[in-house]
Amino acid sequence: MHQIIHYIDENGNDLYQGWLDGLRDRVAKVSIIRRVARIEAGLFGDHESVRDGIWELKIDVGAGYRVYYATVGSMVILLTNGGDKKSQSRDIERAIRILRDWEKRNA
Repeated sequence: MHQIIHYIDENGNDLYQGWLDGLRDRVAKVSIIRRVARIEAGLFGDHESVRDGIWELKIDVGAGYRVYYATVGSMVILLTNGGDKKSQSRDIERAIRILRDWEKRNA
C-alpha cells in the first residue's frame, strides 16, 4: 500500500491539484484520477524513471498526459506536477526543482 502525498509550495498551493482542476478534458481528468488511485494499491501501470529521482506516469488519453512523482522511502509517493507530451521537457525540469524544494523543506 502506498500513501499519496501532494507537494504543497511555500504559499500553501497544491500544484498537482491546481493543474488537475484546470484540465478541461473531463475524460482525461477521470483517467488521471483513476490512475493515481491505482498507485495507492501498488498498480503503477505505464511509468518510467526520467531522471534525478523523478518518475513519469503516462496516461494515454487526450493530449498524452503525464504525472510526475518521486518515491519517498519505500511507501510514500510524492506527486509533483502534471503536463502533456508537448510540455514534457519543461515539466520534468520543474518536477526536479519541486522535488529538491520538498527535500529541503522536509529534511
